Amino acid sequence: MKLWIDCEYNGFGGELISLALVAESGEEFYEVLYCAEPTKWVAEHVMTILGQMPIPRVEFQNRLSAFLAKFDTVHIIADWPEDIRHFCDSLLTGPGMRLNTPALTMEVVRIDGFSELPHNALADARGLREMYMRHM
Repeated sequence: MKLWIDCEYNGFGGELISLALVAESGEEFYEVLYCAEPTKWVAEHVMTILGQMPIPRVEFQNRLSAFLAKFDTVHIIADWPEDIRHFCDSLLTGPGMRLNTPALTMEVVRIDGFSELPHNALADARGLREMYMRHM
């Protein structure tokens, strides 16, 4: 199953704030994590449009695991390498421990998708899916 991903994070190299996955079947995952000290730009352009309350990281990981378990295989498509990094970091639960997942592959492609709400991970992932399916 192809899944398009987008993440919002606290500036370059910063902590994950939100992660969205949109499947080619239309199923969606979107969750928000707490960000204690957002940068000024993130506070103004990301935090104001998250659309839901943050959840603890353990709950985030439980929900991510449950979403991924719906699929036999998963091919993650991102338009930015840092989204893949945040996804992979989200799979790690402790030293030598990780979430169980279906077989995963990943792809980074340059997609300039339209977003109905720029800097909202779910809206951005939907735009990536639409643009990719239309042109790839």
